[in-house]
Amino acid sequence: MISAEKDEFYKNLLKSKMSEKRYYHSLCVADEAVQFAKENGADVDKCYLAGLLHDICKEVNDAENEKTVLNSNLDVCYIEKKTQPLWHAIAGAEFVKNQLGIKDSEIIGAIRYHTVGRKSMTMVEKIIFLADYVSKDRDYDGVKELRDFCHKDFKNGMRQAVSFSIKDLVDKNSLIPVSMIECYNDLAE
Repeated sequence: MISAEKDEFYKNLLKSKMSEKRYYHSLCVADEAVQFAKENGADVDKCYLAGLLHDICKEVNDAENEKTVLNSNLDVCYIEKKTQPLWHAIAGAEFVKNQLGIKDSEIIGAIRYHTVGRKSMTMVEKIIFLADYVSKDRDYDGVKELRDFCHKDFKNGMRQAVSFSIKDLVDKNSLIPVSMIECYNDLAE
């Protein structure tokens, strides 16, 4: 269990690194992750912490995040290296590992893959991906229905969310990271 002191430390750190809106989003994702963890027998503390910290580098300047991504020891594909909106997840995983000393591979993986997914995701990774996608602060068309569906059928909700993400990237003529395609194929089998 995360101590009250550690929780306060992480929250104060987030407040110093992000806008009020992004901080609120982080709290919402942490809350949604806890709910998914309870419903799916996952580690509640890991899900809470990964949800809380998942966007820790979201508002870091692009040059700093790019440098972190290019120097990362994590598995980073060439598409991710070229795609600025994805950098914060990789930089965030590196930050929590190297600056905060969090060594738990599930927490690091959940932060790393919360935007793109990957094949053979752990339950914690899936929970953070989905919690970020349907947290209560999200307001895109159909999010309430998707949120409700995910709480009833987590597996199919996950597949639906990844499918929607891929369709959205195609509609925007964006590059699709290989790990996201592998994630979809893994969920579809």
